[in-house]
Amino acid sequence: MKRLSLVLTLVFFAFGMAMAQRTVSGTVTDATGETLIGASVLVKGTTTGTVTDFDGKYTLSVPEGAKTLVFSYTGFESQEVELGASNVVDVVLAEGVTLDAAVVTALGIERDKKSLGYAAQEVSGDEITKVKDANFINSLSGKVAGVDIKRSTQLGGSSNVVIRGTKSLYGSSQALFVVDGTPIDNRIANTTNQQTGRGGYDYGNAAMDINPEDIESVSILRGAAATALYGSRAANGVILITTKKGSKNKDLGITITSGITASKIDKSTFVRYQKQYGAGYARGLGWYASDGTDDPDGFEYYDFGEGAGDVLSEAVYEDASFGPEYDPNLMVYTWKSYYPELDTYGQPQPFVATDDDASNFYETGLTYNNSIAIDGGTDRSAFRLSYTNFDQKGNLPNSNIKRNTIATSGSFDVTDKLTASATVNFINTNGLGRYGTGYDNRNVNQSFRQWYQTGVSMSDQEETYNLTGKNISWNPYGPLDPDRATAPHYFDNYYFNRYENFQSDERNRIMGNTTLNYEVNSWFNLMGRVAMDRYSFIQEERIAVGSIDVPMYWRRNRNFSEMNYDLIASFNKYFGTDNKINFDGNLGMNIRRTKYDFISAQTNGGLVVPGIYSLANSVSAPNAPAETAYEIGTNGYFARASFGYDNFIYVDLAGRYDISSTLPEANNGYFYPSASLSLVFSELMNSSVLSFGKLRFNYAEVGSPAPPLSIKNTYDFVAPFNGVALASASNTENNPDLVAENTKSIEAGLEMNFLNNRVGLDFSVYRSNTFNQIIPVSVTGATGSLFKYVNAGNIQNQGLELALNTTPVKVGDFQWNLNLTWSKNQNEVIELFEDQTNIQLTTVQGGVTINATVGEPFGAIRGTNYVYHTNGEPIVYPHWNGGMRWRKTATPENIGNVNPDWRGGIQNALSYKNLALSFLIDIQKGGDFFSLDMWYGTATGIYDWTAGTNDKGNDVRANPDDGGGLPIGGVIHSTDADGNYLYDDDGNPISDGTVNEEYGYVSDVYTSFGYVYAPNAYHVYDASFVKLREAAITYSLPTNLFENNFIGGIDLSLVGRNLWIIHKNSEYSDPEAGLSAGRFLGNQSGAYPSIREIGFNLKVRF
Repeated sequence: MKRLSLVLTLVFFAFGMAMAQRTVSGTVTDATGETLIGASVLVKGTTTGTVTDFDGKYTLSVPEGAKTLVFSYTGFESQEVELGASNVVDVVLAEGVTLDAAVVTALGIERDKKSLGYAAQEVSGDEITKVKDANFINSLSGKVAGVDIKRSTQLGGSSNVVIRGTKSLYGSSQALFVVDGTPIDNRIANTTNQQTGRGGYDYGNAAMDINPEDIESVSILRGAAATALYGSRAANGVILITTKKGSKNKDLGITITSGITASKIDKSTFVRYQKQYGAGYARGLGWYASDGTDDPDGFEYYDFGEGAGDVLSEAVYEDASFGPEYDPNLMVYTWKSYYPELDTYGQPQPFVATDDDASNFYETGLTYNNSIAIDGGTDRSAFRLSYTNFDQKGNLPNSNIKRNTIATSGSFDVTDKLTASATVNFINTNGLGRYGTGYDNRNVNQSFRQWYQTGVSMSDQEETYNLTGKNISWNPYGPLDPDRATAPHYFDNYYFNRYENFQSDERNRIMGNTTLNYEVNSWFNLMGRVAMDRYSFIQEERIAVGSIDVPMYWRRNRNFSEMNYDLIASFNKYFGTDNKINFDGNLGMNIRRTKYDFISAQTNGGLVVPGIYSLANSVSAPNAPAETAYEIGTNGYFARASFGYDNFIYVDLAGRYDISSTLPEANNGYFYPSASLSLVFSELMNSSVLSFGKLRFNYAEVGSPAPPLSIKNTYDFVAPFNGVALASASNTENNPDLVAENTKSIEAGLEMNFLNNRVGLDFSVYRSNTFNQIIPVSVTGATGSLFKYVNAGNIQNQGLELALNTTPVKVGDFQWNLNLTWSKNQNEVIELFEDQTNIQLTTVQGGVTINATVGEPFGAIRGTNYVYHTNGEPIVYPHWNGGMRWRKTATPENIGNVNPDWRGGIQNALSYKNLALSFLIDIQKGGDFFSLDMWYGTATGIYDWTAGTNDKGNDVRANPDDGGGLPIGGVIHSTDADGNYLYDDDGNPISDGTVNEEYGYVSDVYTSFGYVYAPNAYHVYDASFVKLREAAITYSLPTNLFENNFIGGIDLSLVGRNLWIIHKNSEYSDPEAGLSAGRFLGNQSGAYPSIREIGFNLKVRF
């Protein structure tokens, strides 16, 4: 209360003061005389500033006592101009890469970059919108060192943004998103089943609501010292988004942008099917015909009656392609023969593969993006209003995302000292037919990549659905069960699945803030801000009557609301001779109140009336809804002070004290300090080569609070029994003694510019340790629980980051800018709870788990491995059915890790007069993933490598004893004189190193490469890639064409995204294709192919 009283006293004192101002105006141009639109003009040492209009002109009210203006523009050197008697200041900026510019830092505070003792990198809004992505977060990939973005290949899918490695075992490691100084929610609204590959839809992450057309710039704060002022929310780094605003003294301006993009799947990331063999499993195993006789050729006899007689039928009821060899002269019953609704009922068809395979199920996607923005200002006010319509038709049938955004901002000088400003964004997003994911019937790729018949035509599936509206499956029971011959066995008709079993969702969101800023004098001001982020999110999922799965309707409602109240005093004062001493900082408080509620309910036992999706249409009484509701309160008090001397040395000290309601009263307050040092050593030398040089060092502590409802035990209500309300205790016991997770970080860096800023380098080295991890550990069942939350564990991240910015060529009107980024993070789980050495984070199918293992990076992939000889070769043994097989470990071992070895980006921008070309190459080295698609798909014989001939010229699927099969390598498991295998005292196979020259059997699930006998490690793949991520060619029409009309400029662009995977090690998939954002990476199950996009953009300014 004393703190609040002091602040209020300062506010009333400030309103009693008044000081004079002067107005300065001018024009900002480049060396050729071209005006620079949107150049920043800032009163040095303050937050007072403006930007130039379409004519490069500006007008700025300058506080009395101000002596210097700072002019900056992206791609140009910043320039400081001392104010004299004249009120007209025209400036010519020189092109070049510079670090001496203002950047947005924590709490939205703009500071000179040279004064910062930590790493901060800024990406302009133009860079983000040059080649638009539906999720703007993906536009940062490859452009910022130290930022690892895992993107989704699904429509409206989520993106994982991790800065400097995973830091929390069970909490989120996603960066904090801040818009115009206010944190916003970025949670992922996907079920646990979806994130672990068991099925569900990826609903994206909440930050993708931000409209890229409204972004002015994005600053990425990577280290703890940069984010410490956010206290308990700062452990994972911060992405600061500054939105576009209007400018004072600017005529009314209108900007219209319009774009259309077409997309197709990248077939290099999809299955290449073998076209040699049909439905069923291994030919030699024998099948039973309807009359009980054995058919060794893999067919069955089926009699439709009415004199049709017994005719061969392919194994339509199977979901594999290890059946008989195709023969166009052979007439057989196929799936189309079993449905009375079709003209082909009872008619045999040629036994052939199809060229109309599953890749044709994907359609051409179309995205329309149209935006209009109006801005302007008077001498005392500024405003901007924009509307954006985004409409994306997906690449699967019956899929689209529509988003409408209205953004408005304005500011008004109430007096010469008091300015009021506000921003409001309203976003409405509607999703229809998002893609199913994981091992689930709603995901068509579960079939396409794992369980499939290579004779199924997509157009036949589409035509039969359009004709009948029924679930005419390619996979009926057929001869397996004549009484259910037309019922789907394992899979639905793909088009029935997309048009009848679909989801829909709608999110309405409003976020913004209202700010009052009072300039007490030229070096001291007070700011009060109220900010809101609020949305409601409805998700609906359906399974129609007639599907394989039980018909159902599932509805989930989520409501989120967060209010932030900030009061910040800022000062920036110069002292001493020639103002060589600078003292600036902030003092303030933040009050945050968060509310969240969630309710989920679904039908039980099916639907009474087909096509009616309502909880009231449930066959049986629905189970009790799942409900969650909580409120979080956090009060934060913070301070920052920076001391600078003669533009050479800067010392920063900062701290924040947070009191959180999610922690017990005895431990609910935590202090997060930081300190940094910046030494601009170039100020001590006069070099024609070195333009700028700085060393920086910092130490900081930041935190992560406990999750809500983790300190007190709660109960879950379940369905009543005989009218009596029932509740059950959670299987995880909460802990009233929890403390906040704490990250301690140390960092050093070097920044250098050479040759008049033609070459710029930024290098960082860092180490962080996150202690007091909040994790559930096993407890004795006598406690009534299975787990209990405790504080334990330590995860370490240490790494290197490098950013290199150069202008290799600058001749006349031609210029080439080249930006390189590279980062390497080494993650290690140092300690878990007491003597624990491993925590199993999740289990994916195939017996594979994702783990936190002491001594290993977070995200260790564990499963069965090869048994290796001392010479490094796997041990193999002959199988009675033919061919050799690998020995595999009896217990799981580490077989991979989700973390990349390093990430990099190469960004090129070439320009000649009004023509510009830019492209980005995105690189990842290392990282692993387990492919359930290959695990099952290999065993079902759908991939091209499972057919054809081997290097001996023999049929791959023939028994290796007859010359078939594929090389398997290894050394042979030794036997004794009686043929018994030899093992050591620990039960490990023994080999004398005899090299194996026999081949492995390629026939079915039970042979060498099938999932029954092959180790999990066989299907762990390297996630490295080199991608042409984006490219754009832009032509700006000459401005002299518009000298006598109201048009300010026209830009035409041809753009492309994800155009070419230059290199990858996963032959049939995109290494980036995962299930969704979140902690459970390293697993591909029903992965979607990468999407290539090519489009055209038009931008007109009035």
